[in-house]
Amino acid sequence: MDKQRFSLLLLDPNEIYFEDFSVDLLPQIKSTKINDAIINNDDSNPIQGRLKMCSKSLLFEPKKKQIPLIKMYYSKCSTIATDNENNQQNLLNIRCSQYVELLENNVIAPYKFVNCERSFRFVFHYVKVDDDVIPLLQQLQRASSLPNLEQSSMIAAIVYSLQKRIKFDPLWLNSIYEKIVVEYNVNEVNPLVLNPARILLTNSFIYLQHYNNIQSEPVIKIKLDSVTSFTKRRFLLRHIGLEIYWNHNQHLYVSFKNVIDRNNFISLVEEQSDFKPPNIEQHSMTLKWQNRLISNYQYLLYLNGLADRSFKDLTQYPVFPWVITDYTSETLNLNDESIYRDLKKPIGALNAERLKRLKERYEEMDEPKYLYGSHYSTPGFILFYLVRKYPHLMLCLQNGRFDHPDRMFNSVQDSFNNCITNMADFKELIPEFYDTSQGGDFLLNSYKINFGQRFTGASVNHVQLPPWAKNSPSQFISKLREALESEYVSENLHHWIDLIFGYCQKGSEAVSADNVFYHLSYEGSVDLDSVNDPVRRHALEIQISEFGQIPTQLFDKPHVSRNSKIKEKTDESPEKESQPHLELKYSYSGHKESITSILVDDDTVVSTGKDGLLKCYSLKDKRQTRSISFGKLPISSCVKMTDSNSLVVGSWDNNINLYKCDYGKVSDVIPAHEDSVSCLSLDQDLGILASGSWDCSVKVWKGFKDLNGKMYRLSNSMLAQYEFDCDVMGLCTKKTHDQFQVIIGTKNGDIWVWTFDLDVISLTGQTDPILFQKHHDTVFSICLNKNHSKLASCSADGVIHVTDMKTGMNLFKKKLDSTPISLSWNENDYLINVNDDGFIYIWDLVQVKLYLYEQIFKGPISIVTSAHFKNDELIITAGKDLNEYKIKCWVISTT
Repeated sequence: MDKQRFSLLLLDPNEIYFEDFSVDLLPQIKSTKINDAIINNDDSNPIQGRLKMCSKSLLFEPKKKQIPLIKMYYSKCSTIATDNENNQQNLLNIRCSQYVELLENNVIAPYKFVNCERSFRFVFHYVKVDDDVIPLLQQLQRASSLPNLEQSSMIAAIVYSLQKRIKFDPLWLNSIYEKIVVEYNVNEVNPLVLNPARILLTNSFIYLQHYNNIQSEPVIKIKLDSVTSFTKRRFLLRHIGLEIYWNHNQHLYVSFKNVIDRNNFISLVEEQSDFKPPNIEQHSMTLKWQNRLISNYQYLLYLNGLADRSFKDLTQYPVFPWVITDYTSETLNLNDESIYRDLKKPIGALNAERLKRLKERYEEMDEPKYLYGSHYSTPGFILFYLVRKYPHLMLCLQNGRFDHPDRMFNSVQDSFNNCITNMADFKELIPEFYDTSQGGDFLLNSYKINFGQRFTGASVNHVQLPPWAKNSPSQFISKLREALESEYVSENLHHWIDLIFGYCQKGSEAVSADNVFYHLSYEGSVDLDSVNDPVRRHALEIQISEFGQIPTQLFDKPHVSRNSKIKEKTDESPEKESQPHLELKYSYSGHKESITSILVDDDTVVSTGKDGLLKCYSLKDKRQTRSISFGKLPISSCVKMTDSNSLVVGSWDNNINLYKCDYGKVSDVIPAHEDSVSCLSLDQDLGILASGSWDCSVKVWKGFKDLNGKMYRLSNSMLAQYEFDCDVMGLCTKKTHDQFQVIIGTKNGDIWVWTFDLDVISLTGQTDPILFQKHHDTVFSICLNKNHSKLASCSADGVIHVTDMKTGMNLFKKKLDSTPISLSWNENDYLINVNDDGFIYIWDLVQVKLYLYEQIFKGPISIVTSAHFKNDELIITAGKDLNEYKIKCWVISTT
């Protein structure tokens, strides 16, 4: 136990601790009748200690730890007054019909409620009882006699009055040069405890000042430049929480009065020059997990944090899945799939017979319907698992009592069986079951607490573990962790994520997945700020906090699966770390105006420009080999028909041109659109071309092939056309064994997928395009990786997205300081983007890190139009360098 036995957990829920006083508790007066005279005798010496004044009770903490703490509720007090009759100076007399004894001999045990009349007499050392103590105590006693709602209102008024009188001492500031920016009243959030405080922001620090002396220091100081995490949180289904980590291990969680105060405080923090935004890689964590760079355990912790689950808040504690179903075998074979839980189903749907009965009840219900009348994570369930490690939390939650011995967490097997069969038990696990660093200490009765005896007569002690754990908590946790990281779980964990954090969490998908809970557990089910009836609001807050809360929904599309296990390197010699950089190999000028696109074909670089020219440059011979004029209007794009050695060229004159390289002439002109052709994409296997235009349309064109299957021209016959609401800016195409897809990027930031069914002759079964991804501004570039599993896109909003093509889920998101305008993949999932300030970025999306960052075009205005990989070695870039339009060719060097 701690040296100081008093804690806020000894108070009732929502009770507020104000201040304490140095006092002596005088001994009880025993009355003896001798010869008809009443003689009062003291039976012992005074007891030194501290008297804690709280909103619903007085709590006396004796200096000697053998003596129990004494808690006196105002509602049980008949007298709170000075002892004027006996001329006692500075003495407070409390007479009550019930009091509570806690922590006798400093041993954790259920509280002892003593029902008898008793007087407690306290002599105060440093304050005047009549002036400094009695008035407030009598107010609090009057409040205790009122109905709950009126009592809360009166206490709130008292709290407000007291807090107004407590000032922030400028001497606590770290420097005389600090400027106070803003301050708010908040609550510090800890498990089962809210403690009122003042949060104050200066230009260099965040200060938290409690309105009581529960902390040894008057304020908590957080240096702005030491903050490592600064995260908005949802608290009791309201977006009023803020969680701050600093110096890597210190942690503070506060809730504001409303979302406006919270957001304003955050905005003001971000405006301070000393605040450095933490480097949070949240937009790349999914890709890291998919590529097996982080563990399943790490990823689940990350998702819980992102979904507002916090170790500081028992109403939203991190949730983990039951994974193993075998708790009876002597050994556990983690390669045997039969020992694993079906992660595609919620815990309540694992037992078919129970689910059938739940569904029958569901069908008979009025709206809003629910399948599960209890949640998978509530404060009671958390402490069911953790009562041995945090017994004081359970005593606080259950008014000084532990649960009935037979209802406690006595056996892992019994608890799992109950979760599978009981009609009201659907709880999942908590991170401690998989945290090997703690060694399963929550499974041991380390404090040797007397929890009572079970029906069988056996005392409640350590948790009974399955035989395969060999009665070792650390081995049990290690086995569960191995199971969590197993191949079976890795291949199926995304299904459970869909249920808890994803698209199966609510709505019709939740109904289909048998994943429907009581409506008040969902965010948005009720707007507490709009509930004007205090009684109803209080009832809703209690219900929300006690029943359990669905995590914030993170994904509205199916979560991606994990990639197959990659073979580890067997080379024992570690690779030397070196800093990659670009080395210029070739540089040449070719256009008089902006270069609009580049195409790499073997050793030839093809470029198009706003000067209306298409140029070919031989890297081998280091000279220009062709310069073709397609008219006075700019050329926008160019693709290569490999089979026929022809170029397909899109122009601002609204036409698509077919240029035969072998004969050096234009062999076909298709009047394609009513406005400029902005982009082209060609599927070589099918011989199908897609074109986009500023006339807001996308068209799909058929290709002709000769007897050998080689495409020799494009047909003027159009296979399909679709009109969008704005200019089409980018295209790419994708073919599977039975479908052909056109991916379209538009000026308003939308990315669409247009799908066709394939047959031998033509495209059939086309449907309207589906909105796939969204940027906040014009899409500049979209491209697919080698196996067409990932789509990269960039926009005028400065953001790069990498999206999974199968699920539509965002895997990677990066906001850059300048605007990315061109994207390209190489064979090994490296993504290159060039920005309008002349910088190039190369992202390793297997290791999920920035591989290279360098400026390649310099000058007052650097404009880079495009960049491409060539055979994973050469990088071709085109842009404006000072006043000259150039094409530069680079290799990556590590020397």
